[in-house]
Amino acid sequence: MIERGTKMMGEKIIGGSFIINDVDYNSVITPEDFTEEQRMIGETTKDFIEGEILPQDEAIESLNYDLTVKLLQKAGELGLLSADVPEQYEGLGLDKISSTLISERLSKASSFGLSLGAHVGIGTLPIVYFGTEEQKKKYLPLLASGEKIAAYCLTEPSSGSDALGAKTTATLSEDGKHYILNGTKQFITNAAFADIFIVYAKVNGTDFSTFIVERTMEGVSIGSEEEKMGIKGSSTCPLILEEVKVPAENLLWEVGKGHLIAFNILNIGRFKLAAGCLGSSKDTIEEASAYANERVQFKQPISSFSLIRRKIAEMNTKAYVLDSMVYRTAGLIDSSMKAIDFSRSDAGVASAKAIAEYALECSINKVFGSETLDFIADEGVQIHGGYGFIKEYKIERIYRDSRINRIFEGTNEINRLLIPGTLIKRAMKDELPLMQKAQQLQEELLTFMPQRTFTGLLEQEEYLIKMAKKIFLMIGGLAVQKYQQKLDSEQEILSHLADIMIQVYAAESAFLRTKKRVAKEGEEKAANAIAMTQVFVHESFETIEALAKDSLAQVESGDRLSTQLSVLKKLARRTPINTIERKRQIAARVIAAEKYVV
Repeated sequence: MIERGTKMMGEKIIGGSFIINDVDYNSVITPEDFTEEQRMIGETTKDFIEGEILPQDEAIESLNYDLTVKLLQKAGELGLLSADVPEQYEGLGLDKISSTLISERLSKASSFGLSLGAHVGIGTLPIVYFGTEEQKKKYLPLLASGEKIAAYCLTEPSSGSDALGAKTTATLSEDGKHYILNGTKQFITNAAFADIFIVYAKVNGTDFSTFIVERTMEGVSIGSEEEKMGIKGSSTCPLILEEVKVPAENLLWEVGKGHLIAFNILNIGRFKLAAGCLGSSKDTIEEASAYANERVQFKQPISSFSLIRRKIAEMNTKAYVLDSMVYRTAGLIDSSMKAIDFSRSDAGVASAKAIAEYALECSINKVFGSETLDFIADEGVQIHGGYGFIKEYKIERIYRDSRINRIFEGTNEINRLLIPGTLIKRAMKDELPLMQKAQQLQEELLTFMPQRTFTGLLEQEEYLIKMAKKIFLMIGGLAVQKYQQKLDSEQEILSHLADIMIQVYAAESAFLRTKKRVAKEGEEKAANAIAMTQVFVHESFETIEALAKDSLAQVESGDRLSTQLSVLKKLARRTPINTIERKRQIAARVIAAEKYVV
């Protein structure tokens, strides 16, 4: 049974501020900061997966619903379903670092991990964050134990990314005691065996609202299982609602507040998805490195070949960066939510505000995490060669299962639009001095001279991160000046700005973690982390420079384009490092350990 851990404290940081401010490594949470209790929670999850789930993997993949529910209830007995449920509702009320560790370790359970993750995350959290006291007392103990299983019902046949375009309706009965729900929800995880459904519908066809619907209510039915490319052991069915009488007290929060619940729960879902991608990335590195040592070609293991080693080094480096991002963000969310009293009537307002604070960072984690896993899974298949295409090998399933993550919880395209959009909205509300910083930069660039020499450890990498932030402000400022209110329509520019922010957050997260580790353990013990940080910062900076050039060619022309390219050239000046040798060193350590190495 998991015991309640100690909450990790963190200094309050304004969401999105990383792109305009320097960040002290002491302000971020890293995996090296885990308490013994938190590590034990991770080990408990791992032991449960290896002892209870993996031996039943084939049956789970064949959609044995009874077995999945039985195993979910076993997880409930261990406390794996109650980490995010407050203690007063028979949960553990763990800190976000602990619940993130559970999400990461669950990845090894493949489809079962998705079933459990959907239940504890998007299925249960709407009631935790936005339920009334009566709703919490009624449902949360049952959900925490696994006696009842939850599902989240937002997507419809005609509305995916456009969630507010939903056609499911809710009409208040004449006596005011019930809402009558009609509509169909599509692609609902856990639908075949869920007991509680979080359903979004429009009251009177206009006010987007949220309801707690029970499976036993008359008019609730479940459609056929979808035959999916991957995650085959998870249930994915339509939910059909025909004249379903839902008690008025099952309205979640208030009429017309459904969009706030949906979007904020999706923010948490995006973050938890990134944690799952992290776990799968580590599992893939273990599979690929072990196979590379085992597979002999030309009388030597393929792990001895430089191009295979490069793949392994790049896989491990991206996983290290994602690892750094996920727990940095977990620390931010924890600091934002730790003061909320979920028994108060205003808990919904406080929850919405706290989650929204780091909505931008959650989207960044989702995009980077899902694309990192896809990269690592793809390289894992390549290392396996023809065997990677054969169902007998786990890497084949990892590859198929990974693809959904770029679609889940809002497509990566939608998230790329949300990232700069959220930042600009904050600036418009004077929550961030974004435009002031951009204006200051324009004045600074008149006399700007790039730094040419670097002597200290990671000094050039720190400088490049600072320059990357200036490049973002430069491109963003020019784009806002040109397009103003029409910037929303320039999706390519917004996507480029998002990608710059993603690369900055990723590079900075790795840099801060490594600096913190060097300060604590010394350079020798952190040698692998130093090499990975150097490689990633330099390669991500190349990406940022390319994105900036492409953006400038769209925003400017003629002499103005030439002038801005000259400015960019000064901001992007750097001395290349020997990434080939560093990758060889990284690969050697991973191959020797046959697992992810920090």
